[in-house]
Amino acid sequence: MKYIFLLLLLSLTATLAADPAPEFKGGIERLDPAFDKLIAPDSKVEVLATGFNWSEGPVWKDGQILFSDVPENTVFAWKEGDTSAATFLKPSGSLSGNGQGSNGLAVDAAGSLILCQHGERRIARLEKDGSFTSLADKYEGKRFNSPNDLVIAKSGAIFFTDPPYGMKKGTEPDAPYHGVYRLDKDGHVSLIIEDILWPNGIALSPDEKTLYIAVSDKDNARLMAYDLQADGSVKNGRLFFHAQPLKSEARKGGCDGMKVDVKGNIWTTGPGGVLVISPEGKHLGSILTGVPTGNCAWGGPEKDTMYVTADMFLLRVKTLVKGY
Repeated sequence: MKYIFLLLLLSLTATLAADPAPEFKGGIERLDPAFDKLIAPDSKVEVLATGFNWSEGPVWKDGQILFSDVPENTVFAWKEGDTSAATFLKPSGSLSGNGQGSNGLAVDAAGSLILCQHGERRIARLEKDGSFTSLADKYEGKRFNSPNDLVIAKSGAIFFTDPPYGMKKGTEPDAPYHGVYRLDKDGHVSLIIEDILWPNGIALSPDEKTLYIAVSDKDNARLMAYDLQADGSVKNGRLFFHAQPLKSEARKGGCDGMKVDVKGNIWTTGPGGVLVISPEGKHLGSILTGVPTGNCAWGGPEKDTMYVTADMFLLRVKTLVKGY
């Protein structure tokens, strides 16, 4: 009996050890001829690295792509020639190690890495000595939920979203809303949107007159657009693209991270992968990933390569348009 049990155990161990890495099942979907001017007809989706828990928040910095693995409390780095991603920063978002790591990442005008830190519930800057400087952690005395994604304007103001995804279970939010905030260079924080649930990805149009918000409501995935005013406030909030009808068993995921190219097209994660939406709100095509997809960002010396963080994958696609 012991011999049979040992054989079964050895067989199970061998099976587990032999399980291959998840297979990438993606590609490129073209819905409009205009898409061919954004991604060449012969372009392919490349898998650069895999094995992550939930990859997020990519940004190009110092010749490499940096991205968060949120549950693993780690920022990874990948550069040309690497066969896998290397740990760049750990812990990335929970200094105690008992919370979620960083999510959205950005680089400011001085070249510093700016992080949305879930565990610390703040926006922070990574200093050269490896320490963090807290840029903002509360509004009117109320702590943020868990800052999720951010975009930095030419003025240096940081716009960021604050849904409660990264909060510890059992923690009650201080504020009764999921805010979208503006953090000015002098440290002043303004609440600019408070009437939507689950704001997630955030981006600015090239002329910085429109602020886009990806709403990751599981029952109403969509993109919102707002007119950005000279004082940094917004008005005229409106539905820009309704992504919920695209959801299916084969196309999972919601509206999460997003970026904008120099022509004003919005590249947003959504059902199936990365959706490319024209400035007029038309769906031109998609980078299909086969898995729920977190975020995307342009990189490379010419900012003409789209990097995508999709669940356990880090992917890239060469583009004919540059990122803004």
